[in-house]
Amino acid sequence: MNQAIRSAWVVAIGMFALVLGSLTFVQFFQAESLNTDRPEWNSRQLYQDFGRQRGAILVDGRAIAQSVPSDDEFNFQRVYEEPELYAHLTGYYSLSLGSTQLEQSQSDILSGTSSSLFYDRMVRLFSGAGSEGASVELTIDPQIQRLASDLIPDGQRGSIVVMEPSTGNILAMVSKPTYDPNLVSGHDTAVIEQNAALLNEQPGLSIYSNPATQSLVAPGSVFKLIDAAAALESGRYDARSEIPNPPALEFPGIEYALPNFVTGGCASRTTADLRFALEQSCNTPFAQIALDLGEDAIQEQAAKFGFGEELSIPTQVIASTFPSDLTEPELAQSAIGQFDTRVTPLQMAMVASAIANDGQQMQPQLIKSIRAADLKLIESPQPEVLRQSVSQATADQLTDWMVNVVDNGTAAGARVPGVRVAGKTGTAEVSETGDNAWFTGFAPADDPQVAISIVMENVDIPTGQQLTSPSAKRLIEAVLNR
Repeated sequence: MNQAIRSAWVVAIGMFALVLGSLTFVQFFQAESLNTDRPEWNSRQLYQDFGRQRGAILVDGRAIAQSVPSDDEFNFQRVYEEPELYAHLTGYYSLSLGSTQLEQSQSDILSGTSSSLFYDRMVRLFSGAGSEGASVELTIDPQIQRLASDLIPDGQRGSIVVMEPSTGNILAMVSKPTYDPNLVSGHDTAVIEQNAALLNEQPGLSIYSNPATQSLVAPGSVFKLIDAAAALESGRYDARSEIPNPPALEFPGIEYALPNFVTGGCASRTTADLRFALEQSCNTPFAQIALDLGEDAIQEQAAKFGFGEELSIPTQVIASTFPSDLTEPELAQSAIGQFDTRVTPLQMAMVASAIANDGQQMQPQLIKSIRAADLKLIESPQPEVLRQSVSQATADQLTDWMVNVVDNGTAAGARVPGVRVAGKTGTAEVSETGDNAWFTGFAPADDPQVAISIVMENVDIPTGQQLTSPSAKRLIEAVLNR
């Protein structure tokens, strides 16, 4: 009898181990492939996901995206607060369109299926509590976010990024045109598709991407910061170097000539040092630096600032580009931010941040913390160094020149009384109807607390000047006074 009992126990234990092992295998090794299986094969998973209470996305402790009870078969409905202010950050969670931005990149956290939440799931299972995802709190400052949004006029296509240079934390990231994610996050697929079609008809609007991180824009003269960095890092140029500053740069054998910037004071000197060339945003000296150093040197310096590299912040950031295999006229144009040079608005905030941070570039970050449903801290991302973009000596010299651009040059609109502001403006000719107007910079220059990138697309020069440097001034004041 005892032998029979022992045998039964062995069989029972073996079966229990087999079941537990199978569950563990599915939970840890097959979960991702099952969750990402083709939708037509995985409708049960789809309905299960929409019946689950997702965690909230928070800004300053307040939910900007959360699940609320619904009176249909899905149990919960995703709802967005101040939707147009945060749309490009949260994205949407849609039955028929899928998900985008943070709703996509943090889906396993928000849904509670992440392996980091396994213990929390087990506790809730055995306690009888319902399934609930973790919350994601952002680094965004709501007051700075609202101000940045207000500084882009309705109907204007533009983006603003505000960062902490020493941490990489993103304090604000806004783009217009924007939209209401609630229109595409319901459970009625016919209504979702109708709303999506109407949104996609709006000029300049994409509900599928974040322009600040996923659109490539001609940078114009803000790219000259990279030329100046390459010049200093090469050892062939310094603060005393004098560079020819002709009204136009001609090329043998072709009719094309690269004109100098005519709006400022470039014409007052036939030669220019780098301080004056940045102050007045002169084209021909920087084009000649690029021709002297060569395509590879400019491309390598751009790469040291992050060009050519995709990022996760944790939403996707596409790679900014500096072209290759260039003719001399193409290299001259590319070096002043024209031809095929393209950047994301975030990239130029990263350039300014690296200069502000003694040449050290930090990983940009949107996530402040992740907490389980019981508020237990799951993760709190720490500042992470990406690379040394330039030496501290080069960063110090660039900072001095950028302060001069604000004090005496094209970025005068960014001056803040009692604060040394470092900045650079840019104008990229993109069409017959308008240009891209830029500002990038940081403050205070001697103890940087904030770095800013602003681009207003397809505007005339007076409008661009009005919407960039003065907007930077207001953002700097807001950050320093918060």
